[in-house]
Amino acid sequence: MRLAMSKLVYEDIGFEDLTTRALIPPGMNVEGRIIAKEKGILAGIDLATDIFNEFSVETSIHKYDGEKLFTNQVIMEVYGDARNILSVERTVLNLLMRMSGIATLTKEMLLKAKNVNSDIIVAGTRKTTPGMQFYEKDAIRSGGGDTHRYRLDDCVLIKDNHLSIVGNVSDAIKRAKNYVSFTKKIEIEVETINEALQAARSGVDIIMLDNMPIKNVIEVLSTLKEHRLRDKVIVEVSGGVNLENIDDYAKTGVDVISTGYLTHSARSLDMSLELLK
Repeated sequence: MRLAMSKLVYEDIGFEDLTTRALIPPGMNVEGRIIAKEKGILAGIDLATDIFNEFSVETSIHKYDGEKLFTNQVIMEVYGDARNILSVERTVLNLLMRMSGIATLTKEMLLKAKNVNSDIIVAGTRKTTPGMQFYEKDAIRSGGGDTHRYRLDDCVLIKDNHLSIVGNVSDAIKRAKNYVSFTKKIEIEVETINEALQAARSGVDIIMLDNMPIKNVIEVLSTLKEHRLRDKVIVEVSGGVNLENIDDYAKTGVDVISTGYLTHSARSLDMSLELLK
């Protein structure tokens, strides 16, 4: 992980940090501090520390991942070579701001959902930035959310395009069971009540109700209960869930709400690095 982040820093620097090398003499040590410019939830502090340490900058952490931030609060202090601090400043801030923005939105959505369903799990999706999957998922965790799949090898998730090739729900689940280890869960995306019943009867672990209106979600849950299948599967809803409607989906009684909104619609949290004279 550290090498990947080091590469990001050097991509930003290029051959050299022209401005810093022109203005700042070598060997000058300075102190600085990273400050939250608005309220939110912190994520990415360990990553920021690793980057600073790799460039021989000492750090003192004031706030940790998952903790609340308030306006003008000091997150961490740094001490070291001024050239190194200035050269990594933007990359560190960008990562902290991005991850903290995701954590903040996750916490907001989680609290809204749990207000009406205390047992609900709010999870991310794989709608992440390529190369940043681990860090964006880690930010979701810092906000109290569930990471869901990091990669394709985490579990089986049979989607509509798989079904269009295989042909039907039962055959797809059977093929998956014959292929994967017992250690891997099998999830399937369904769009109708009949598909949900087929999936439950075929022994799937998780049923995802994809882009399903709330009234249809309620019908599926009722039908599964009627057939004494509700307790045999985890029911997840996904698709079109956002800050405005997450509580409506949570009220239905599903087990999990997964949404790409946590990552694709998160706004970066404002932060700055100030050097002390």
